[in-house]
Amino acid sequence: MVNVLGQQPRYMQLAQTLINEIQSGRFPVGSTIPTEFELCEQFGASRSTVREAVKQLVQLGMVVRQAGVGTTVKAVSAEGSYRQVMQELSDLHRYTADTVLQILKKETVEVSDASLCAMLQAKPGETWLRLEGIRRSPESVDPICHTEVYIQPAFRSLTGIEDQPHTPIFTMIEQQFGEQITQVQQEIKAVALTADIARIVNAKARAPALWLLRRYINRRGEVVEASISIHPAERFSYSETFQRGWTGT
Repeated sequence: MVNVLGQQPRYMQLAQTLINEIQSGRFPVGSTIPTEFELCEQFGASRSTVREAVKQLVQLGMVVRQAGVGTTVKAVSAEGSYRQVMQELSDLHRYTADTVLQILKKETVEVSDASLCAMLQAKPGETWLRLEGIRRSPESVDPICHTEVYIQPAFRSLTGIEDQPHTPIFTMIEQQFGEQITQVQQEIKAVALTADIARIVNAKARAPALWLLRRYINRRGEVVEASISIHPAERFSYSETFQRGWTGT
């Protein structure tokens, strides 16, 4: 079952309702769902809310919009690869609600490598908690990525990680230590899978992959958590919406 809910805004709730109705057979493949105007009336929602809800289904590959035809049901489940849609910090909660982090290794490590220290903004000799795992999606038989997580020494006693696979680690840090994440920095680049990671995620060595680094920053500008996820290219896509913040002339 496709599930896009967590603690989500109104449009995500409407999207989940439409997904459920498609999967229940109310809107079979090949049929059209109600128009935006009709959905606004049915849900008592604004047009922007309804439009955003339908957009989620389009991004999941379940419906397609066609001018003059309407929005047609294309599939009763999401596409085989996981697509992450980022518009705001709360979307990270949806990512973990949709997927499961399976921890393979948990250890404390002394960081000394210059490149790792730079990535973590850490001093050589600091002891961080390191997690290694794979993330799974119900829509994919194989793992969608290999993940490596580093947690700042002040929070290395974090508990419950293995017991809450759908809860973001940064949220657990906030809950257990009273910390507050105010910013997430993200870097993305194309890489080739190493033999070791390819074996873990059941892919071919040297196959193209997406390398994604996230740093979770607190109000003091410190890195609380950093995660490196490596996704085989065919199992993951990333979508981000930028709002225009200036007035044209």
